[in-house]
Amino acid sequence: MNSSLKPTKAFVFTSWAALAIALCAYAVGLLNADLQLNEKGYYLVVMLFGLFSVITLQKTVRDEMEGIKVTSAYKMLVIACVAIACALMVIGLWNADTLALNEKGFFAIAFVLALFSAIVTQKNVRDLSYFDQETPHNIASSPSTETADTASEKL
Repeated sequence: MNSSLKPTKAFVFTSWAALAIALCAYAVGLLNADLQLNEKGYYLVVMLFGLFSVITLQKTVRDEMEGIKVTSAYKMLVIACVAIACALMVIGLWNADTLALNEKGFFAIAFVLALFSAIVTQKNVRDLSYFDQETPHNIASSPSTETADTASEKL
């Protein structure tokens, strides 16, 4: 992989920060919402299901791009999970009579931000892992990175 494709530290930090902000905002909103405990549990599970499904979808798409075999049934299942998680959030917010319209919008935006930032964070984690694996090979094979011991042995 081209080293110019390595995510910058600023991009990695931003993706992690966006994910943390989204999850913290969602959690604070959930704790302060005037909802019954079972309703709060519903919204928590929908968020966790959404995060898991988009991360899995991102990994599945990446596996395909890298030539790793992915069955079409599994890919369709993961896509369905993303759609189901989003539909569950919409249905839950649509039917939440105890939430004001601005609270519904808050939960929707926090949900979308969390899903998007999870995808980007997963991409960055995978890219950085790839570059970390590649670095020792490049250093070992590079003639300009001789150590003092190696140089003295050649003399």
